[in-house]
Amino acid sequence: MATKYGGYTGKILKINLSDSSYEEYPFSDRERELYLGGKIMAAKILYDNIKTKIKPLSKENILVITTSPLTGTGTPSSSRFNISSISPLTGLLCSSNCGGSFGFNLKRAGYDGLVICGKAKTKTYLNITNDKVEFLPADKLWGMTTGEAQEALGGKSGKIVIGPAGENLVRYACIVSEERAAGRGGLGAVMGSKNLKAIVAQGNFVSQAKDKEKLKKLSKKWVKKLKEHPLTGEQLPKLGTAGLISKMHFKNLLATKNFSYGQFEGHDKINGEYMAEHHLIKNSGCISCPIKCGRVVEVDGKQVKGPELETLGLLGANILNDNIELILRWNHLLDEMGMDTISAAGCLSFAMELNEKGLWKNELEFGKTDNIERIIKETAFRSSAIGNTLADGTREMSKKFGGEDFCISSKGMEISAYEPRSAVGQGLGYAVSNRGGCHLNAGYLVVLEGLGLSINQYTHWGKAALTVTFQNLMEAVSAGGNCLFTTYAVFPSFLIDKPNGLITRIVNKVMPYLGGVLYLALKFPQILAVNLPFILPHPVAINAVTGMKLNFGKMLRLGERGYNLERLFNKRMGVNASWDALPKRLTDELQDKNNPKSKVPLEKLKKRYYKIRGWDIDGLPTEKLIKKLGIE
Repeated sequence: MATKYGGYTGKILKINLSDSSYEEYPFSDRERELYLGGKIMAAKILYDNIKTKIKPLSKENILVITTSPLTGTGTPSSSRFNISSISPLTGLLCSSNCGGSFGFNLKRAGYDGLVICGKAKTKTYLNITNDKVEFLPADKLWGMTTGEAQEALGGKSGKIVIGPAGENLVRYACIVSEERAAGRGGLGAVMGSKNLKAIVAQGNFVSQAKDKEKLKKLSKKWVKKLKEHPLTGEQLPKLGTAGLISKMHFKNLLATKNFSYGQFEGHDKINGEYMAEHHLIKNSGCISCPIKCGRVVEVDGKQVKGPELETLGLLGANILNDNIELILRWNHLLDEMGMDTISAAGCLSFAMELNEKGLWKNELEFGKTDNIERIIKETAFRSSAIGNTLADGTREMSKKFGGEDFCISSKGMEISAYEPRSAVGQGLGYAVSNRGGCHLNAGYLVVLEGLGLSINQYTHWGKAALTVTFQNLMEAVSAGGNCLFTTYAVFPSFLIDKPNGLITRIVNKVMPYLGGVLYLALKFPQILAVNLPFILPHPVAINAVTGMKLNFGKMLRLGERGYNLERLFNKRMGVNASWDALPKRLTDELQDKNNPKSKVPLEKLKKRYYKIRGWDIDGLPTEKLIKKLGIE
């Protein structure tokens, strides 16, 4: 369906694996205005096509892969693409964002997205070249690791593949492009359930911006801003996300021993500084990324992608392991197997505590590392009793063995490495996140609660309004096509450079009490009908590329629409307020026995959050809100 807007190809391809057919999927310009691209576009497609609860690994499930209007435009950190489906881990809508080269090449093939339905009769991979789609046999690729499969497919085209974990329907199997992973939620298992090993895309389509000169000038200033900012220009390039490990330790935020504590004595042996000094070979980054946060390290004589913060924390502190060399190996192995490192690590730590408490006698113990590599492989192939159990995730493990109070997940998704009892706003976000225990869909309020700024970690004041604001903003930025790390530069540099400065201390003190102001801005975003490119360049870039008339207020509304659309989809899957929960370890047990506030006051935070969102007491969008947002 042709479009008047720049940045789009104007075509979405619907592929039916059951009968090897394909056709164009209609998506109007009105829908582009309301849902833009990426995860919000995908949510709209799923919302329109799946009306009732279905099994995630059935042929009725749909896999939606979407690009965004900024994909392929050369704007900073814009080579992203999104994959959405019903998660086999949570049973809910799951979106997973990824770098690599596939999104860029899918755009080059002439498509804004793919809607993949049905199930192939035999093992298959897709080759998409401009207007031609080939359904090719994947028998020789089946069983290969993600690296082996991409090498066997050859060429310079964009590729996404699954590894053995996806083939064997591990509930947290991921999808890989180059060495980047659409990691969370088990969407690799959805591909595996459809007998789909890989998708290859290539072509010669070039998307055009409506105002090339404006975009060129903006991009130049934007890159300069990112390179000069202390987070995106110094910390991330120098240390990667791993640079936060020690700060998390000192702020009681580093998940340790299955979230029993917030500090780990061996943090200095698994942090970004240690990796940079002893293992870093060079930086890497996605197409058009000036930040270059990726780490390149050596494993078995081969240069590979190094682990990020989540992997270091959860395969380090959370299982009481201070050997970074082992984490490098495990990280590479998990990538090759096509398995989410966060959920895999969460399953290991939960199994260790189940064993420690005598609920499930297994061979996993805190601090014991000599069997981890073997068990990772057994999990990917479901080749042993313990591996087969771990492959189903912590929620299923707790149903089988007990331990619900220390099963560290939300909505069935294992929580990432930030201990929320010392960042209660992050705890709220984990609970209400549409895709489960995800730090990003949670709103990443921990960046205010100790990792960027230092607002009161334990107060409930303002946390609900800040969470909603950050969630809406990040939804919109993701839909536009930029990496979320570009939002770090929203914070004025002096707040980061001078953490003890007078202005910074005032900002930290005052920010929690701005909830009422944020509530008004969220309710009436038209009062923010301005563009401030020196603070938030994203809507200005989208305007230059598409010709739409976005501003800061409309970006917030766009993100709000996307977040509520996902919630409405999840309502069909059975979600209500009871799903917005955390294990009792995080809500009832004090992290610090001398600090009565060191637990997540979830019910109090949820009540305020629902009011600000415009949801009813059952945690669902009201008809009034749905109408206001224009959701059909």
